[in-house]
Amino acid sequence: MQNDRPAHDGASTQIDPRIDPQIDSRAAPAAHREARRIVLTGGPGSGKTTACHLLAQRLGERIRAVPEAATQIYTALGKRWDQIGLAPKRIVQQQIYHLQIQQENAALVAGPVEIVLLDRGTLDGAAYWPEGPADYLRVLGTSFEQELSRYHAVIWLQTAAVLGVYDGTQSNATRFEDARAAIASGQRVRALWAGHKNFQEVGAYPTFAEKITAIVERLELRR
Repeated sequence: MQNDRPAHDGASTQIDPRIDPQIDSRAAPAAHREARRIVLTGGPGSGKTTACHLLAQRLGERIRAVPEAATQIYTALGKRWDQIGLAPKRIVQQQIYHLQIQQENAALVAGPVEIVLLDRGTLDGAAYWPEGPADYLRVLGTSFEQELSRYHAVIWLQTAAVLGVYDGTQSNATRFEDARAAIASGQRVRALWAGHKNFQEVGAYPTFAEKITAIVERLELRR
């Protein structure tokens, strides 16, 4: 088993300046709670980020997209998950969790909207916690039930790697998984979210247009 590196190796233990760790902002703002929070999740190469951007552009008055917190944190860090030790991994995942919540709440108070569409949700981080999901939840002082209840629906996207189409770091420099690992990561994330009362799946499609159509059908936009 690989030894843990010192806490200062690779990732600084300093909290990201965008995040105030003293603020417990888990409760949604009272205003705009009627907006449906829908998570797009899945393994690397599943099209989460592209789908969020595309749908927000096409349906901007109805959908407000929230960018992936992990990509922002790792980009600012200048290192990938596989390039830092265990202790920094724990710190970074906590930063990601708090940034995720702050972004969600900011999206809710930005004005009325039908759907807040999220590029991953708070439970995704459990797939990358060194000691596993149970310890992730324990350290963050939360539970599966609490995190699942944050969201109105969860749509799991299957990675295109199952079709032999995977561009690795070409479309996201913070990725570290090869195609096989991307598929495995997707399955771990699926297991975390599968207990949601409105869990849905979108498989890999030959074209991204077909995948977008399938996602829109599951969003159940109001007429």
